Amino acid sequence: MARERDLFANFERMRREMDELFGDVFGSVGLTSRRTGFSPAVDVFYADEPPRAIVHAELAGIDAGDLGLEIQGRELTLTGNRREADVEGRVYQQLEIEHGPFRRTIALGADVLADEARATYQDGILRVELPLADVEARTRSVPIERADDEAPSRDGIARREALP
Repeated sequence: MARERDLFANFERMRREMDELFGDVFGSVGLTSRRTGFSPAVDVFYADEPPRAIVHAELAGIDAGDLGLEIQGRELTLTGNRREADVEGRVYQQLEIEHGPFRRTIALGADVLADEARATYQDGILRVELPLADVEARTRSVPIERADDEAPSRDGIARREALP
């Protein structure tokens, strides 16, 4: 009985390695519902005082030293690696916790101040706070002037008058 479980555990490990190497071919043609790759779940929301975007990422079992954050424009990229526990003699009945490297890019709905971003990691949840850029400081009203040699037409669009 123990040999059968060892065989299954080795087969499952080999299948995961093949999926990582070649991708999940069966899933791409609709033959299985198994998810490919590891991608942490995230929540993105906005707070008012002070105005900021807040991202929560679920990263249980990952050491903070194995995580990376990068902000470029309106995108936050989260990288990391969930390492597989090397425990001799472990025989799996079920294997669902995904391991390995990951890269997740999160689209933000507003411009942020990347230099003022803060991140904390506690109880497997990464919290990233990104202050929003001051939209009013970058918005400027531009007065529209009418040139003397332009006359408005019936549709309201200024056109140059023909010269004789």
